[in-house]
Amino acid sequence: MKILVTGANGFLAQHLCKFFVNKGFEVHGTYRNKSVLQVNTPIHYHLLELTDVSLVETLLYAVKPEIIIHAAAMSKPDECNNDQDACIKNNVEVTKYLVDASKLLNAHFIYLSTDFIFGENGPHSENDFPDPLNFYGTSKLLAEKLIKSSSTQYAIVRPVFIYGPTWNGMRSSFVQWVAEKLKTGTKIKIVNDQFRTPTYVEDICKGIEQIIVCQKTGAYHLAGSEIYTPYQMAIKVAKLLGLDESLIEAVNSASFPEPVIRAKKSGLKIDKAIKELNYKPLSFEEGIRKSFNIC
Repeated sequence: MKILVTGANGFLAQHLCKFFVNKGFEVHGTYRNKSVLQVNTPIHYHLLELTDVSLVETLLYAVKPEIIIHAAAMSKPDECNNDQDACIKNNVEVTKYLVDASKLLNAHFIYLSTDFIFGENGPHSENDFPDPLNFYGTSKLLAEKLIKSSSTQYAIVRPVFIYGPTWNGMRSSFVQWVAEKLKTGTKIKIVNDQFRTPTYVEDICKGIEQIIVCQKTGAYHLAGSEIYTPYQMAIKVAKLLGLDESLIEAVNSASFPEPVIRAKKSGLKIDKAIKELNYKPLSFEEGIRKSFNIC
């Protein structure tokens, strides 16, 4: 089966490409910058400017994927707020190009969304009322609405606070950043008044595999089952790696003034994924152990 993953340089997309090629899929990945692509693998990489509809159409009609996983996005909330036109172009218009192509190719379109489409009072279920607190969340919600109004076969996947293993040249996730700081004896301040359900990256890959195999449609939350603050996550990393947790200072979000609002209590409920996809996320401790290959 032929699968195309957009944003192949991203943390999640790199894991998706590796996961599915190991499962025997013919994997194609699109990228803007080849600096951290996985070399010496059977993955087929394509340089592609996703905002150019003609280039998107040309590539997709040449590859003819049966599954399109759209993981590329303008995903930094501050940047989205500062350049809203670019945000709409990258997060909404690009999605339309891919949805239109999916429809013509009769491909299963899988869209990576975010918990940012919701507001406060999480964790949220798939059917909770969306109420984004910033423009990034608004753009992702607009893309979701566009997908739902189309006649293509689609699934919307919402993760939150993704972490997991890294390899050479790959951007670190939060847990690696914490470990790197502590190993150098650097003091760090971490917020302790924001609540999330951190998601181990390979759990997302397995959930998407089930969506593909079972031909599922609709929205699915693929997240962890436990609620943590970033401070609590950092302390867990320190304990499991035997690092000095006294270097970690708990602070509130007011210590880091930001131009956009972020939810204090976010996170996602995963009951639907457990029931329909046999989704079994690792505990946060198990995820950390696998992220750092700790026995």
